[in-house]
Amino acid sequence: MKKLKKPLLFTLELLPLVIIGTYFAARFSIASLDKSVLDEAIAVFGSKDTVILISTVQPIIMISLCAFFGYIIADKIGLIRPLRFEKSKLIRVIAISVIGGVILSLDAWTFAKWIPQLNTGTAYEGTFNADTWIASVLYGGIAEEVIMRLFCMSLFTLILYKLFYRKKEEIPSKAFIIANVFSAILFAAGHLPSTIVLFGGLTPMITMRCFILNGAAGLLFGRFYRKYGLHYAIPAHMIFHIVSRTIWIIAF
Repeated sequence: MKKLKKPLLFTLELLPLVIIGTYFAARFSIASLDKSVLDEAIAVFGSKDTVILISTVQPIIMISLCAFFGYIIADKIGLIRPLRFEKSKLIRVIAISVIGGVILSLDAWTFAKWIPQLNTGTAYEGTFNADTWIASVLYGGIAEEVIMRLFCMSLFTLILYKLFYRKKEEIPSKAFIIANVFSAILFAAGHLPSTIVLFGGLTPMITMRCFILNGAAGLLFGRFYRKYGLHYAIPAHMIFHIVSRTIWIIAF
């Protein structure tokens, strides 16, 4: 039971912020649905509030499970770090994340040559509100890091170690790197549904944009997770969203 105490406390400590972030993410997702789809959901579940509640509860359960089991796996492979911030590391993470957020925001001009919705700013219409801000910072920054880094990256690393490196006393760096690449690709693929909502569909260029931007960010968050700990990867993810969304608001 003592071995389960730390992952349980970790999960419970994250839960309030996860609930808030997931609730606002659900509100944003519901608001993005076609009216006919939303009407069908309301007809089945009775009200819009009930649809939002169901869309909130299910992810919270999944995130909580990822937090609990992810902690256990991460602890087993040495990726659980003491919850404290070192000034030099924190400054480095903040600086890199601010630059990364700026680079991320530039897609409105770089990819705009091939994606008209970016050139006109129509892709971002309706996304500059409290729901999207809270969802992107809390759900993106905490829930996605728990799922993709703490759980998926840790699990991929453990699987690679068991399959190919179990004769070694320590897990080699290449296992962590490969696991980071896998989780970054999965992280990017997980953004395809929201990309479809944002652009109204997928084209080769829109798909490439999704994998380049989210994949690169995922690799960076994974590196922070491995080198410094999850408590550095989470604020890095948050800063990415804050900086990029601020720039988009100013520009559009």
